[in-house]
Amino acid sequence: MKFINKILVFAALGMGATFLTGCLDETEPESSTVTEKQVQESSAATEAAVLAMPSYFNNYGSSIVERGWHYPFGYGANMYIRDLMTGDLGHSSTNYSSHFYYWAQNKYQGDGYVFCQFIFNYYYGFVLTINTAIGAVNPESATDKQLGYLGAAYAFRALAYLDLARCYEFLPNDKTSNINKDGNNVLNLTVPIVTENMELEQTKNNPRAPREDMFNFILSDLDNAEKYIVNLNSYSGNTLPDLACVYGLKARLYMWVEDYANAQKYARLAIDNARVQPMTENDCLDPITGFNTISKWMWGSQQTKEDDTVQSGIINWASWLTNQTTFGYTGFGETNMPFNVMDARMYNRISNTDFRKLEFLAPEGSPLREKCRLIPGTEEMINTSMPDYAALKFRPNQGNYSDYTVGAATAYPVMRVEEMYFIEAEAAAHQNAAQGKQLVENFMKNYRDPNYNINSQTASDSNALIDEIVFQKRVELWGEGQTFFDIKRLNMSVTRGYPGTNFYSLARLNTNGRPAWMNFVLIKSEENVNKACVGWNNPDPSDLYTPWTE
Repeated sequence: MKFINKILVFAALGMGATFLTGCLDETEPESSTVTEKQVQESSAATEAAVLAMPSYFNNYGSSIVERGWHYPFGYGANMYIRDLMTGDLGHSSTNYSSHFYYWAQNKYQGDGYVFCQFIFNYYYGFVLTINTAIGAVNPESATDKQLGYLGAAYAFRALAYLDLARCYEFLPNDKTSNINKDGNNVLNLTVPIVTENMELEQTKNNPRAPREDMFNFILSDLDNAEKYIVNLNSYSGNTLPDLACVYGLKARLYMWVEDYANAQKYARLAIDNARVQPMTENDCLDPITGFNTISKWMWGSQQTKEDDTVQSGIINWASWLTNQTTFGYTGFGETNMPFNVMDARMYNRISNTDFRKLEFLAPEGSPLREKCRLIPGTEEMINTSMPDYAALKFRPNQGNYSDYTVGAATAYPVMRVEEMYFIEAEAAAHQNAAQGKQLVENFMKNYRDPNYNINSQTASDSNALIDEIVFQKRVELWGEGQTFFDIKRLNMSVTRGYPGTNFYSLARLNTNGRPAWMNFVLIKSEENVNKACVGWNNPDPSDLYTPWTE
């Protein structure tokens, strides 16, 4: 197993000397070549610094690729990793899935391994990119356009730290104690906060932020984003966030701390301010444009044929998520490829009148099989090689399954308005069951399944009602990296081992409540350069669960 020992200290541009410490193997973002003076004096330079942020969504981890690993394709890879750590998404085989199976099998998640390093390094590299833009804009002298870009930068930083906080916060589980091996209580500790104004010496003694401090920091960023981002009204793309996305991030933030009244409030504000409507049945199932069109979402990442991820051919979102390519890892290649599949029990719980069930390949003999819409030219390959319950949800760009320069230049969602409907419904259900029931039924009947109803038994049991709402959210956002956070927040169990499971044997892990592996571990080199983190790491969760057997 490979250890990474290299420690780099990046100097981030900003107002004063700003530094980010950590074990960072990524290439320094190109945005750091834009000087503070240039950004302050030019809206075009500010725009260049800000556009480095959506570019970082598709940051290509060349140093990791050189070691033979093919998972570091940016933000989408982190989304994929989180879903592989739930019980919703699995691989149909271990062939080639070795690039990702360490997360699916809960192996080598300790502080010295490349799998832990990738996540930590990716996000703090992202923070560096964002801090460069924030630190170089003075709100008192900035133009309106620069203020708009500053608002977008604050939203990006809130996104990054909210992901980090929810991944690294230690919460009780069935295998590890909050009193770590050093005798320290790590309950509710998140990650160190690095801002645009911090000096190098400060980062060397920068403790993990408690939940409350992290919440307040993220909320402050989102308040700033809300204040400034209205100046971006002329921006027409969806690769930068807008005001609705800021409200959406606030909804996610309040859900994290279980402030359900505010979560409901901001989810509704996100819905009311969104420039998009929930995707239609055709939007979702179209074999050419299904889930690869950024205009359908509040916020997304767009890859182009010039991106290193696309040029790699196989280290990108389409290669790992679409299932329907001849160039990808989870596609029509050699025998027994690791297709992405939905958990069989999850699939069977979806109503046959819910069109989202057609986002997955129905078993042979099912009346739904013929209704699954396939990319023209893939019918024979799908029918002969793709397993039951395999995902059809994400399509390659233009439906092109053979030319990676076209098919891999696709988009994937970072935030969709549908998520806000489910946040609103769940948050309401925690406060008023009847309102939560009405909200989820209204969404489902209007947008997903006209025959949807929650039975009286489920409606009368608040836990069952919340489980039902979250289940429908899990179906909606399958493969989009959000289920992890709900499982961890709600102390839900992961169950992959059961009679009839379609998870391969080594991934059949079952937990009693939230899995220990959802408390991510800080990298060893962070302790090497940041003395405040020494002795304050989360317990290593690796190999604490035994695969289920018949």
